[in-house]
Amino acid sequence: MKRIITLLALLFVSANVFCSNPPKKKKKTNLLFIITDQQQYKALGLAGNKVLKTPNLDRLGESGAYFVNAYSACAVCGPARSSILTGRTVENTGVNTNDKTYYYKKEKVMQHPTFDEILKKEGYTCEYYGKWHAMANKADVYSNPTKYAKNGKYAFDHGGQSFFYQDWLKESLEKRALENGEHIDRFTKRPYTPDPIDVFFGHDYKDIKDIKKSQPNFHGRSNIPKEFTMTAFQGQQTLDALDRLKNKTFSLTCSFHYPHAPMIVPEPFYSMYKTEDMTPPESINDDMSNSPYVRANGRKNLPEYSDPEKIKYMISNYYGLITEVDFWIGEILDKVEELGLAENTLIVFTSDHGEMLGAHGLREKNVFYEESTHIPLLMRLPNVIEENSTIDGYVSHIDIFPTILDYLEVDAPDSDGKSLKDMINGEEHEYGEYVVTEWNYRGDVSPNYMIVKDGWKLMVPYSVESKVINVLYNLNDDPNEMNNLLGKNPDQAKYNDKAEELRTALLEWLENHDSKFYDGVKNRELVRNI
Repeated sequence: MKRIITLLALLFVSANVFCSNPPKKKKKTNLLFIITDQQQYKALGLAGNKVLKTPNLDRLGESGAYFVNAYSACAVCGPARSSILTGRTVENTGVNTNDKTYYYKKEKVMQHPTFDEILKKEGYTCEYYGKWHAMANKADVYSNPTKYAKNGKYAFDHGGQSFFYQDWLKESLEKRALENGEHIDRFTKRPYTPDPIDVFFGHDYKDIKDIKKSQPNFHGRSNIPKEFTMTAFQGQQTLDALDRLKNKTFSLTCSFHYPHAPMIVPEPFYSMYKTEDMTPPESINDDMSNSPYVRANGRKNLPEYSDPEKIKYMISNYYGLITEVDFWIGEILDKVEELGLAENTLIVFTSDHGEMLGAHGLREKNVFYEESTHIPLLMRLPNVIEENSTIDGYVSHIDIFPTILDYLEVDAPDSDGKSLKDMINGEEHEYGEYVVTEWNYRGDVSPNYMIVKDGWKLMVPYSVESKVINVLYNLNDDPNEMNNLLGKNPDQAKYNDKAEELRTALLEWLENHDSKFYDGVKNRELVRNI
């Protein structure tokens, strides 16, 4: 009886202690998602680039996980971003061109929830700054203090964020008259000095002001202070948001416009990379005689991007823009530390696709070469993701969605990707054997699927009838993708087994994602007798 009384007394005391000092509820993990536009995988110090300076991205990767073999779902802005947000393949989002974004209504696209739509329901405060380029109705979850520019433009409409920048710049920096040799940067409406690769180099402004050219045609030095660039504006928006959200559970996205064109760079970043020290890509003189991309991206009409001397200017511009972005990422990382948020914030960094940067004489993206499809991916969550984790397995944009929700301990709906948590922890040994990039658009113009496995790459159209040539590269021996082992190669029969091995993996991927193009890929002739 004494023992029973003693036990009851202890239980009574324990209950009182528990009630007066209940265990603290675990604070939810925040998300900081940072994305650049058009940053190739080699544009990162961690990737072994000895010229480009990215100290802050490097420290982010070194303090968490660095994915060596991350690939874009589609090397096109809108499709890639739609897949990132939803964890779905391009075919399953329905967004296979940039036109199927913002207010597209011809058919239903992007019907699955984004990770922010899910997090909003879990009590997260979600804000987003910078380039959007997805369906506008998916942005209703964001609680940005201001969603409309002074001209009434919605922040998540096409170019909407740039109008906020224009409003700010108009109030912050007076315009001035052009000086000798200067032109007007269409983004800032302020002066810049063109480089020799610029479309207007050597022309007087008054002679060309009525000629309309697209963003990729512009290269040079911005003649406004670095504090007033779009990158500075987007970086500062993110810093302000962190200050505002520090006591909330948040998901915050910073979507930098750069290093996407126009490649007009402010000092000191412009002069940081001397043109004469830049090295043209080895494939710049590829004659493309056995490539499906011989006419891609206006290549035939843009010889300046095959010019080894002119391309040095583009490389210098590109590197300068990335280092400017890296500077602001450093400011953001420092702010996270300063506010005491680092231990409880998952940080994810990636890019939507790469940039050809003169490889194969091409600019921009839209192709399956490594410079276009292979992208950086970094993740950090202290005490959960081990520092200096380098992951070699093949991963895709579609894996980011389930990975974020897994680390944030939020129940995730089905998606086409898979959480990379076990891969990061070294517990996954099957997923990551191969990766697929798609562009299921116009099979009569270029390949529609690319698969990389064990350092081999296969590119094929999605139909039997397509006249586009098949491609097989051995990246282990041919990292610059100069020697297509299929197509017009008279010895292509030697590579039949390897081509079929990759096709088998591709068919597995297509079947797993309910693709309507399965039969077209299955029945296409890969190797022909020439």
